[in-house]
Amino acid sequence: MTSNGDGDGERLDFIRGIIREDLASGKHSGVVTRFPPEPNGYLHIGHTKSILLNFGIAEEFGGHCHLRFDDTNPVKEELEYIESIKEDVRWLGCDWGEHLYHASDYFEQLYEWAEHLVKAGKAYVDDLSAEEIRAHRGTLTEPGTASPYRERDVEENLELLRAMRDGAYPDGAKVLRAKIDMAAGNINMRDPVLYRILRATHPRTGDRWCIYPTYDYAHGQSDAIEHITHSLCTLEFEDHRPLYDWLVDNLPVPSKPRQIEFARLNLNYTVLSKRRLLQLVNGGHVNGWDDPRMPTISGIRRRGYSPEAIHDFVDRVGVAKRNSVVDLALLEHCVRTDLNRTADRRMGVLRPLKVVIDNYPEGETEELEAVNNPEDLAAGTRLVPFGRELYIERDDFMEDPPKKFFRLAPGREVRLRYAYFITCREVVKNDDGEVVELRCTYDPETRGGDSPDGRKVKATLHWASAAHAVAAEVRLYDHLFTRPDPGADGDMLADLSDNSLQVIDNALLEPSIAALAPGERFQLERLGYFCVDPDATAARPVLNRTVTLRDTWAKVKAKG
Repeated sequence: MTSNGDGDGERLDFIRGIIREDLASGKHSGVVTRFPPEPNGYLHIGHTKSILLNFGIAEEFGGHCHLRFDDTNPVKEELEYIESIKEDVRWLGCDWGEHLYHASDYFEQLYEWAEHLVKAGKAYVDDLSAEEIRAHRGTLTEPGTASPYRERDVEENLELLRAMRDGAYPDGAKVLRAKIDMAAGNINMRDPVLYRILRATHPRTGDRWCIYPTYDYAHGQSDAIEHITHSLCTLEFEDHRPLYDWLVDNLPVPSKPRQIEFARLNLNYTVLSKRRLLQLVNGGHVNGWDDPRMPTISGIRRRGYSPEAIHDFVDRVGVAKRNSVVDLALLEHCVRTDLNRTADRRMGVLRPLKVVIDNYPEGETEELEAVNNPEDLAAGTRLVPFGRELYIERDDFMEDPPKKFFRLAPGREVRLRYAYFITCREVVKNDDGEVVELRCTYDPETRGGDSPDGRKVKATLHWASAAHAVAAEVRLYDHLFTRPDPGADGDMLADLSDNSLQVIDNALLEPSIAALAPGERFQLERLGYFCVDPDATAARPVLNRTVTLRDTWAKVKAKG
């Protein structure tokens, strides 16, 4: 699935160590894992760690990984989310084959096991409201208080549970609770809710059910039904493991999976809560779940991140037992590393400044050979049109430059990438004093970018031919939040950046970019890595900046 970020050889982490021991002891003859998302939103970058870990381990140990939708809450679930999750998992290179499942596949079995618990005196129907249950639960330092309905006899509980299933009671009127220990040190063991009454149309089962299992009840039993050997969860489920094991031990399940927790993936300058991401979408603060500023997998895919970069990132983060926050700069470093190796180069001008080469023949055009990728000679070359009039980046000219500005200025000679040496002879301004045009001369002997007499220039500029350039919209994305811990003061929205998106309407690109399909990635030389957005048309390209050329992480690493 992925290569070890530390080089070749056997991976070493505590989860793989446990699995090797289980196989060596004969506890298991094979490995079955699962990735079990709740279809209540789009997947985000944090989920990539779980996806790649579960699918990667299955592949490494010759087993298989299930994709299972834990669809136990129809109020928040939509088919749109299910389809987006499938697309995201596939994009990461993971294949569940025939092993696609839903917790809703097991609703009938889960209900039968609920009756089993009632008959065994290990579950009861409770009439307390959700607020009253919370009040009875106690605190971390004080035990809970038993519900007055806790000691109902088996027959009454069974009758009430069946009436719940048949729709005899309104939503919230009753719940089914496990009968464990109201004084347990772990609050999750203080008679947790197993079923609640909820009249909502389920995306798969429709209106067949009016009671639904809780996630805690359905999850472990679904694992057992599917003969999952190792149930890999993030650390927030560690306190739920005793309940997971209690249910498996007290039900006639066909297998006994082992839950193992690992540290979740957290990023600074980012929120990875589905509730908060939904707030951003519904509030119109972003343009949908796949907005390139969003940390969703669909968002980073639209921004131009590659699955290979995500694999590298997850490998570098590694598998640990303690939560930590990863620097977003590391993710961007992985993206740059991959794109530097794989992305073809192109030229474009974001803020055009016109250049007229006075001594270049009028009406003449030539084609210059340009290297597609200096990191991959097999990528070959392309032809770029050149003529008397062209555009350079406005920031590449200064009329009165400071000492360390080496780009174009009056009387100064620079190189045009793949083309010629040019010298600025005249500056043309409008009535407002703004520079609108540069009159230059070129040296025809420097075609290709080298001078026969060996003279050197200190700057090389990118450019676009005025007669051939394609006008485009370019979207420059930056951090969505201004602080590394958004919402730490209580209001996530107050930390939104006003500069997370800048749209340039009049960028000019070399014509080959117009032929690229949505999703194709490339580097605009000296400007950054970009990809073609799905909004693009043949007549008007739309580009998303994936990441800048500046590598903050590399600088941080170099400083130690």
